[in-house]
Amino acid sequence: MAFEGLSEKLQGVFKGLKGKGSLTEADINAAMREVKLALLEADVNFKVVREFVASVKEKALGEEVMASLTPGQQVIKIVNDELVSLMGGANSKLTYSPKGFTIYMMVGLQGTGKTTTCGKLAKYLKKEGKRPMLCACDIYRPAAIDQLEVVGKTVDVPVFTMRECREPEKIAQAAIDDAERLGCNVLIVDTAGRLQIDEELMVELEVLKKAIKPHEILLVVDALTGQDAVNAAEGFNDRLGIDGIIMTKMDGDSRGGAALSAKKVTGRPIKFVGMGEKFDALEPFHPERMASRILGMGDMLTLIEKAQEDYDEAKTAELERKMRKNAFTLEDFLEQMGQIKKMGGITKMLEMLPGMNQAQMKGFDAEKSEKEFIQFEAIIQSMTKAERENPQILNASRRRRIAAGSGQPVSKINQLVKRYEESKKMMKSLMGKGGKKNRMFRGL
Repeated sequence: MAFEGLSEKLQGVFKGLKGKGSLTEADINAAMREVKLALLEADVNFKVVREFVASVKEKALGEEVMASLTPGQQVIKIVNDELVSLMGGANSKLTYSPKGFTIYMMVGLQGTGKTTTCGKLAKYLKKEGKRPMLCACDIYRPAAIDQLEVVGKTVDVPVFTMRECREPEKIAQAAIDDAERLGCNVLIVDTAGRLQIDEELMVELEVLKKAIKPHEILLVVDALTGQDAVNAAEGFNDRLGIDGIIMTKMDGDSRGGAALSAKKVTGRPIKFVGMGEKFDALEPFHPERMASRILGMGDMLTLIEKAQEDYDEAKTAELERKMRKNAFTLEDFLEQMGQIKKMGGITKMLEMLPGMNQAQMKGFDAEKSEKEFIQFEAIIQSMTKAERENPQILNASRRRRIAAGSGQPVSKINQLVKRYEESKKMMKSLMGKGGKKNRMFRGL
């Protein structure tokens, strides 16, 4: 989980502050020392840490906070606001060319996941109603063109290639003509990378930029490389003038220092973060939501958006109808488990819930839970239609038959039925709360 170590330490610091009826300057100084250490351990740029802590301390020592009835909460609010500001203030969206045809030039070092990110961005743009095309301008890396073609096929997007051409600017110019001919309105240009920034790479990218005049240059960096990612961003921005950053592998970076430093150091916003290997695991970066997650306050807005995106409104209405008639079956239960998996699994959902700290998360075995989903699916599929619709008829002999058919012990079938009954009760109680806005949660 991103920011795992930082989140745990900051929540520990603020737990101590919230327990105090009043705060002294010594209390705030001690808390700020802990915050500073936590940020440095998270691999946040030293200059960024120094400025951040100084700003928080100055505001925390203000008369309004010191005289407050809840000074601890006031300090937490200040830290939250400063974190949001540090990461860019607000979500920085992609912009599109007013001419109707938009070109995104993707740049970055080798190994950052640039080619895969091209595919993720194409899939995201399709959901936004755009018609993207991918263009292969990496003429150096072995099989780079083949990889982009596979990516394009996976996300169902056309890919333009000129295998014999050794001039990226000519390839991209031909791709523009082809994209317009096919009715595409976005061209995503995958460029060559290097193991490190060098003059040859920068000259090539500058020539390409001049030839195609991209609407935005997006830099792909690997969050796992920490401050090296920030340094790379600074180098690319100095030479090319990037418009935004896409930070990959955020789901595997427990420190998060690159995300906290990038905007401050480069002046350029993080526009997207990669939160997994799948092609739909590219999320718009929302500083306020990320700050909320770091401080243990959850991210309900993202959870709601995921539910709205992944859950079918017609199925939700049908489920509501069934629940009101007390007709919720094991097949419906299986479908709900599938919806949770589509939203990224239980672990992803738990990370977004307010008050879910790292200690609680460590007590949850995500792998075991995912495995259980598969076991329950095998059990339900081994039942007859009558058994799925009415689990009350599952006597001992039926359970033994289902156990043999699914390869699971009878105890696991008993566990499934118990979980189904609990889910049924919980969902019935949810049905009585809220109106249309809460429908996306009625299937969870």
